[in-house]
Amino acid sequence: MKEIECKFLVVHDGYKAGLKPVHVLQGYMLYDTDGHARVRIEDGVRAFISIKKHISERSRWEFEYPVPVGDAREMIEKLCKGRVVEKNRYFPEYAGKRWDVDEYLGANEGLAVAEIELKDEDEHFEKPPWAGEDLTSDPRYLNLNLAVFPYNQW
Repeated sequence: MKEIECKFLVVHDGYKAGLKPVHVLQGYMLYDTDGHARVRIEDGVRAFISIKKHISERSRWEFEYPVPVGDAREMIEKLCKGRVVEKNRYFPEYAGKRWDVDEYLGANEGLAVAEIELKDEDEHFEKPPWAGEDLTSDPRYLNLNLAVFPYNQW
């Protein structure tokens, strides 16, 4: 499946209004400059393994499958070698579109990033007031890179 997304720095917490976050723990098992394999645990009750390969600045191939939570925990512990990101994810809607807003924890605390998935690279969308600078072309803000080079070390 093709994933197309844009990413923005969050400038204030107006996206939170009445929303409960999902706690996410994700680790990176394999990676290179072209793509990666990761495992994700959501709220300690759901887990997925994902494989992604870059197509362009905004697009990548993504394949995601559910896995048992116990297996996911073991993969993070034994295969990710500390390449882990922890965050709280919110799902606000703005102008008819769903956004994902990640508030990072741990070594990336203080960083919040908003993403929107698009149907095609040229799709028009309205940017919410809490979404600031466009980070789509800045690789430092990719979750994989935040796992390897955390925000608090920049």
